[in-house]
Amino acid sequence: MILRALQDNARITVKDLALKVHLSPTPVFERLRRLETEGYIRKYTTVLDATKLGRGFLVFCSVRLRRMGKEIADDFVKRVKDIPEVAECYNISGDFDYLLKIYAPDMRYYNDFLINTLGTIDSLGSVQSWFVMNEIKNSYGLPL
Repeated sequence: MILRALQDNARITVKDLALKVHLSPTPVFERLRRLETEGYIRKYTTVLDATKLGRGFLVFCSVRLRRMGKEIADDFVKRVKDIPEVAECYNISGDFDYLLKIYAPDMRYYNDFLINTLGTIDSLGSVQSWFVMNEIKNSYGLPL
């Protein structure tokens, strides 16, 4: 119940959280610290509006490497982690090796990004892009 309440509002005070979960503030504070220490809570974050910030063009991009190997994969992962437009990166099974979630201002910017940023990674074999037309559901959390 504490985790569910925090997913709804990470800025909730311990006092308000205690009221919500029907406990006193001291045990709630102790449980929070334990959840943080044990790694159940990895970090607190703020959800920004990509459109208002000029990054409303959302693209999912599947990447296939030329060949797979530890050094090649490690290099690709290292490079992708340094690219600010890539919000998320997953190693996936199937026809592609990685799935990237990319925020860009528009199609022209994404095209330039594809050629001049992703395209400079030597191990890149092929990419396939999907452009998000409308976000239907994004809960920003885990089902609890």
